[in-house]
Amino acid sequence: MRASIIERLAFVAQEHQLKILFACESGSRGWQFPSPDSDYDVRFIYVRPYRYYLSVMDRAYDLNFAINGDLDMYGWDIRKVLQLMRKSNTTPFEWLQSPIIYSEEPGFKNELWALCPYYFDQRSNIHHYLGIAKGAMETIANDTEIKIKKLFYVLRPLLAAKWCLEKQSIAPMTIGPLMTLLPAPLKKQVNELIALKARAAESFVINISPDLKTFIDSEYGRINTASVALKKEHFDADKLDEFFITTITRYDH
Repeated sequence: MRASIIERLAFVAQEHQLKILFACESGSRGWQFPSPDSDYDVRFIYVRPYRYYLSVMDRAYDLNFAINGDLDMYGWDIRKVLQLMRKSNTTPFEWLQSPIIYSEEPGFKNELWALCPYYFDQRSNIHHYLGIAKGAMETIANDTEIKIKKLFYVLRPLLAAKWCLEKQSIAPMTIGPLMTLLPAPLKKQVNELIALKARAAESFVINISPDLKTFIDSEYGRINTASVALKKEHFDADKLDEFFITTITRYDH
């Protein structure tokens, strides 16, 4: 599949006359708890020729494609990525940490990642992750029944929010470092669930154990309450503007 993805990325670059700066896996495969039927969630950052950015007309700064089999792919222009970073959007933070990279211009990822800590807003990151966790928690039936896919849509963002609150830094993308925030008995239990997810369909329904359910409910409430008192940060665009100008100049083609 990797070869097919790389071939598809090359086709997109040629068809749309752009340069792909970075492409990665962003879903459960990147989070390191895939199911056998997990999609390939390919995301990429691209740049257009310099003159594209000089028009007085509105421009499109993303590319979306219909899901093709198990390939779900879309891309964002570097301009959109930098705009979202200024808002402390978690998506660029996660993409740049992906352990599965399909394409990268030398140095690009590290240079952009070096900017990310300057645009970390603890409050907005926590609220983003709690929002995802809450949406997945609402799918729990009979107090304990949940699809295994949805359980990890509770656990990963909840732990990411916990990381943002307690460590006051950008949360890791992958589940491994986040699991260091779990009590030892629950860490063992979640590892067993990851092993089960690797064998089961995403729609497989499980019962959440009482101790894991208690942890989820109590931590969600605690983190949500603590986040209310946090200050909302506002960031200037100077570093992002400089990066943008350097990038569109360097890769003008």
